[in-house]
Amino acid sequence: MSVLVTGCTGFIAQYIVRDLLDQNYRVIGTVRSASKGKNLKTLFNNNPFFVTEVVEDIAVPNAFDRVFQKYRDEIRVVLHTASPVHFNAEDYEKELLIPAIHGTRSVLESIKKFGAQTVERVVITSSIAAMKDPFKYDDENFVYNEDSWSPLTWETCQLNPQDAYRGSKKFAEQVAWDFLKENKDVLKYKMATVNPSMIFGPQLFDQSVTSVLNTSAEVINSLLHSGPDNDLSKVRNDFVDVRDVSKAHLLAFQKSECIGQRLGLSSGQFNGQDIAQILNKRFPKLEGTLPKVTGEGAYKNNPYAKFDNSKTKKILGIEFKTLEETVYDTAAQILKVEGKL
Repeated sequence: MSVLVTGCTGFIAQYIVRDLLDQNYRVIGTVRSASKGKNLKTLFNNNPFFVTEVVEDIAVPNAFDRVFQKYRDEIRVVLHTASPVHFNAEDYEKELLIPAIHGTRSVLESIKKFGAQTVERVVITSSIAAMKDPFKYDDENFVYNEDSWSPLTWETCQLNPQDAYRGSKKFAEQVAWDFLKENKDVLKYKMATVNPSMIFGPQLFDQSVTSVLNTSAEVINSLLHSGPDNDLSKVRNDFVDVRDVSKAHLLAFQKSECIGQRLGLSSGQFNGQDIAQILNKRFPKLEGTLPKVTGEGAYKNNPYAKFDNSKTKKILGIEFKTLEETVYDTAAQILKVEGKL
């Protein structure tokens, strides 16, 4: 069975490719350039079960047509992970909203044209941002779950890059559910979405560790190098380990219980003090260079809206990695590459 993974050079997608190969799937990954594909295949030791295809811009019409035409008799599962993830945008529509929405619609249109009766499962990588109400984030008594939708509108999500990203995930996911509903009479596939919170964890390959990491892992990287006087008061969110996110993507198409589900991935809440405590505890040799521990963790100090993902945990049946495990593994890899460990 062949699985198409869009955006396969991404942080999550690389783990997904590895896990698929470990389970003997044939993997077809889309990349933005031939050089990126060649480099990634080298990292995977040129595994013959892994091939890459160039899709330069996922947002243009018919972007994935050539891939589906080429592998139309092979692709049974599509894992759509490709979407912009950053907070540096200036033109929110052009850089975040439109690519996320059009990229999702583009891959689904290609399935409809070339794989309507052969593609069996589709998994869309969404985000907890599509579920979270940013206007109630500071309400410690507010509880949301997998059935919740962000109230952001097209207008309100364009006030800052954070809300633009949140809006891009919401609207792209809605496109996917609406597309399936509108074409249910001609499409064979069943769908699930994976909605992770902030994703920590080490890079799959040490070569990917650079001075600035992907948006979520950079939280730990920046704290690791921020010095003892860094203000940690604004660092807080829900978290999940990248290895659990990858595992959830595979289970999302392997388990029938996942059909039609929005799988909310969170191992719990954290704040800056939680991370500072772990770094100081696990890396005592770095004392004096790490952020100081001056307060308490997320559940005692300024708690915020809670995410109830008990349904997802029951469906997936996996034990999510703890904050200490994911922070330690992330920081240890960075320090190893820097020659400090």
